[in-house]
Amino acid sequence: MMGIWAPHAQAFLFVLMIVTTAAFALPIFLAPLTWARRFGWRIPEHTDLAVYFGRCLGAFILIVELLMLRAALTGVGLVFTFQVLIAVAILMTIVHIWGALLRIQPISETLEIGMYAGLGLLAVLFYPS
Repeated sequence: MMGIWAPHAQAFLFVLMIVTTAAFALPIFLAPLTWARRFGWRIPEHTDLAVYFGRCLGAFILIVELLMLRAALTGVGLVFTFQVLIAVAILMTIVHIWGALLRIQPISETLEIGMYAGLGLLAVLFYPS
């Protein structure tokens, strides 16, 4: 099952990079509290730490986006990029399950369990051979 769509690995990364940059990386990096409000988070009065952590998270997402762009356009680091995506999918699925179990996140974050699990499955199916 692993890598059955491997010939399309670079195209997959390119499409994924465009979607996740627009939906997550840039909004979280540029306006983390606006992004958080749209996803249902309640914002406290003191927000400096939340803005800082949001921008840090956005910066790391942008690093993954750049890895995907490079691998999608040139093929350089293709296997490594898929390994990073699978690690992101696994760890983010765990983070969102944890938040759901503790009931400390809005429903939009709980729904992301399926998104990250699906990303992991797609990364496995497109894994370059």
